[in-house]
Amino acid sequence: MSRPIQARIDLSALHNNLRVVRLAASARVMAVVKANAYGHGLLRIAQALNDAEGFALLDVRDAITLRDAGFRQTILLLEGFFTQDEVPLLAEYQLTTVVHCQQQLAWLDAYPRKNGLSVWLKINSGMNRLGFRPGEVPAVMERLKGHRAVRDITLMTHFATADEAAGVASQLQVFNQLAAPYRMPRSLANSAAILRYPEAHGDWVRPGIMLYGSSPFADVSAQQLGLQAVETLSSELISVRELRAGDSVGYGASFRAEHSMRIGTVACGYADGYPRHAPTGTPILVDGKRTRTLGRVSMDMLAVDLSQLPDAQAGSRVVLWGDGMPVDEVARAAGTISYELLCALAPRVPVIS
Repeated sequence: MSRPIQARIDLSALHNNLRVVRLAASARVMAVVKANAYGHGLLRIAQALNDAEGFALLDVRDAITLRDAGFRQTILLLEGFFTQDEVPLLAEYQLTTVVHCQQQLAWLDAYPRKNGLSVWLKINSGMNRLGFRPGEVPAVMERLKGHRAVRDITLMTHFATADEAAGVASQLQVFNQLAAPYRMPRSLANSAAILRYPEAHGDWVRPGIMLYGSSPFADVSAQQLGLQAVETLSSELISVRELRAGDSVGYGASFRAEHSMRIGTVACGYADGYPRHAPTGTPILVDGKRTRTLGRVSMDMLAVDLSQLPDAQAGSRVVLWGDGMPVDEVARAAGTISYELLCALAPRVPVIS
C-alpha cells in the first residue's frame, strides 16, 4: 500500500488562468514552462496550453522534447544556447534563441549556415542579470541584422520590480529608447507586468507564475486576480495522539505543549518538497478546516494541531497547499515564495490530472 501523498493537477484551472492572461493582454502568449513547468510536468502543461502561441524554457533537450511531441509553436530558449554544439540544433528543431552575451555572438559567427535562426536580443535595461548593456545594443543590433545565420530578431528585456512599488517605468524608458529605431517585435512583460502595466505588453507577453494559479504580488491574492490553483498537494493523517502539558513534538523539541492537546502526524515531509524551514503555525487544512503545523518538519512527516478538530482521525485528508489553501500563504509563512514550493515537488510524489 503506497503512501497517501499526491499532487493533483487541475487543468481546468490552468485554462482559466490562461484566459486571465488573454483578458489582460492582447499580445501573443509565450507560456513559460521552464523547470518542468514550475514542477507541474512539462508535457502535461504544454498539452493543456496548446492554444498558447509559444513556450519558453531553458534546456534545449526540453525544447526538443516538445518538438518531438508534435508542438509547432514558437519555442524560446530563455537563456539561449550554452555551447557552440547546440547552435545546429536550433535550426534542426526550429527553436528560437535568446542572445544575451558576446560569447553567444561568437558561437553564431562560427555557424556556417545562412538565414536559419530566429533570435531574441536580450537588453539589460536595469536588472543586471543577463543581456547587453544599453551602450552595446546599437553595435550588437547591426551585427545581428547583417548576420548570415539570423532570419529575424525580436527585442526583449526582463523587469526586476514589476511586482513591487518601484514598478517598471525606469526600465521601460531605457528599453523604449533603445528599441525606437527598430521596427521589430518586442517582449517585456512577465506575470506582474501583464497584470499591472499594459504599456509594457509589447508583441509577446511571458506569463509564468500566474499560469499556475499563484499571485506575482505580495499584497494581492491569486483569488483577487481571478487565478485558480493548478496544483493541490494533499496527503492524510497517519497517526493521532494526545499530548500532556510539557510534551514536545519532533526533532529538536522545537514545539512544547503548554497544555494538553491533540495532534496528528501527516505523511508529508521535506523529501516530498514541503519546506523544512516552515515554522510552527504554517497554515494547513485537515478535513477542509484550517489549522497549523507544529514543530520541525521531518523528512517524511510533519505534525499538525488537532485541538479544534475533534473529528479528525487517521485517514483524514490533509491539504498542504492548493484547493482551499493558497500556496502563496504557505510560502509566506515559510519565508519563501510560491515558485520555490511548486518547483521543489519531489519526484517520489505521484502526480495525477
